[in-house]
Amino acid sequence: MNLFPLFALILGFIGCGSSSDDEPVVTESIACLPTQINAGYEKYVATIDITASREWSVYSEESWITYSQTGSLSTKGTVEVTVAANTETKERQGTLVLKAGSSRTTVTVKQAAKPETPVDPTITAPEGYKLVWHDEFNEGVSPNLDRWSYEVGGGGWGNNELQTYVAGSQGGEQLAVLKDGIFSIVCKKVSGKVCSIRINTKESWKYGYFEARLKLPAGKGTWPAFWMMPKDFKAWPDDGEIDIMEEVGYRPNYVSSAIHCKSYYHSIGTQKTAERFVSTAQSDFHIYALEWTETAINTYVDGVRLFTFANDGKGDKNTWPFNAAFYLKLNLAWGGDWGGAEGVDESKLPATYEIDYVRVFQKK
Repeated sequence: MNLFPLFALILGFIGCGSSSDDEPVVTESIACLPTQINAGYEKYVATIDITASREWSVYSEESWITYSQTGSLSTKGTVEVTVAANTETKERQGTLVLKAGSSRTTVTVKQAAKPETPVDPTITAPEGYKLVWHDEFNEGVSPNLDRWSYEVGGGGWGNNELQTYVAGSQGGEQLAVLKDGIFSIVCKKVSGKVCSIRINTKESWKYGYFEARLKLPAGKGTWPAFWMMPKDFKAWPDDGEIDIMEEVGYRPNYVSSAIHCKSYYHSIGTQKTAERFVSTAQSDFHIYALEWTETAINTYVDGVRLFTFANDGKGDKNTWPFNAAFYLKLNLAWGGDWGGAEGVDESKLPATYEIDYVRVFQKK
């Protein structure tokens, strides 16, 4: 019997039923240019061009790298990458991951360190610390807006305050004045409205030694402050507040320090604060300082400790939200729940709050 025709027929059936080798193989891919971003220490923006085999996406686990993407539903697109300013004196590196299906490619982001603040031989750092930021107010006629930003507006600021904060001047009246190495915040009535200044550092820091040399204004209704608020503020008092120095004009020369957080603040009667009489606070300059570490907050007047608040070590934000970056604030309020508790005396306007310098030190 000739089996060859039968064998050929079987082979034919097998061949017809197996077509997988003939199907085209889809290869997923994604490529980009550039493949590395090199940024200076200041804020930097770059664009990456994407070519992919299908729709694609991007992600990064670094909080200092943000991005926006266009064309991600097609095979070509772009990613605009923003690298936040590096406030640390060390380089940092992160990545962006681009993906299309199962394909991945990585873009390395390298950023230079912030330059060390030049050593000023006239500035003495506390033991174990180094100078990282300062303003001696020796240049220009108004605050340097590369270093400071104004908060503006009225509405009471949560304390029923009477002033309106302005961006340096109002109606031709300069209220933020630099002269002879002194920064003066002037609170005065302009066109029937009491105007003043509230100004913040653009940089923020976690832990350090912070100090300012200040002469406080006189007059019932004045409320000068040197204080700190969290950079990533969402809610008060939950995110914390550090008051290095406050004083109200109806209690002249009594300076105070305090902290505020969800467990400790005045509205619920659990405030943590301390006060001291400094007989020449309104007539002479004094140095007000904060030493803030992982374990405690301490404030000082002319090197003598005024206030202490210790970290309870529970890891509870309600009692210690002070493990995040904070920025510095200077302002002169008029009236309000505390500043105006015994009324205001407009005959004392204009009132002037004088700042000789502001300095920030951190551990070596």
